Amino acid sequence: MTMAVVAGRAYPLGLSNVDTDQIIGSDWLKTISKVGLGEGAFAALRDNGVTVFDDERYKGSEILVAGANFGCGSSREHAAWAIVDTGIRVVIAPSFSDIFSSNAFKNGILTAVVDEAAISPLMAVASADGEDGLLKVDLIDQIIETPDGQRRPFNIDPFRRECLIEGLDEIALTRTEDPAISAHEARVSLVEPWLAGAV
Repeated sequence: MTMAVVAGRAYPLGLSNVDTDQIIGSDWLKTISKVGLGEGAFAALRDNGVTVFDDERYKGSEILVAGANFGCGSSREHAAWAIVDTGIRVVIAPSFSDIFSSNAFKNGILTAVVDEAAISPLMAVASADGEDGLLKVDLIDQIIETPDGQRRPFNIDPFRRECLIEGLDEIALTRTEDPAISAHEARVSLVEPWLAGAV
């Protein structure tokens, strides 16, 4: 799925050190399917009284505003799968666990890194009612815009940015090299036919 601009309401989570067990509990790790994990997403936080995920104002939001070190803990890819299954496409935070950030990217989630000082103003906007509570995340210009005129830059690796804009996963990236792969296979079948199964 390509991504250039994501706009709308955002979950104002704001918590730091949200680990992968809080994103999706270990009892959900028995499946290898990505479908249905959204049902268990953030259950541990809900059990501890974090209600933004049950608040009708934010239902269907594609953006999540979080605190530092989001996605820390174990390397479970199910955490990224669960977030995708909820419909969230962008997580904004001052920092992310490296493993979570990699898993998120591979599953089409933008992890937008902003300055720590940007979180409180973005939380205030996300918590506001009506049109005052909308965020616009522009991946092309790497800017988060708010109705009150704030323009917050965010960082992302250039390669990941390009892949998200173009909607390229690892398989699609490999397919962009089809001509070179085909040429290599043709050469191998001539020079080393035993490797190509031609004998």
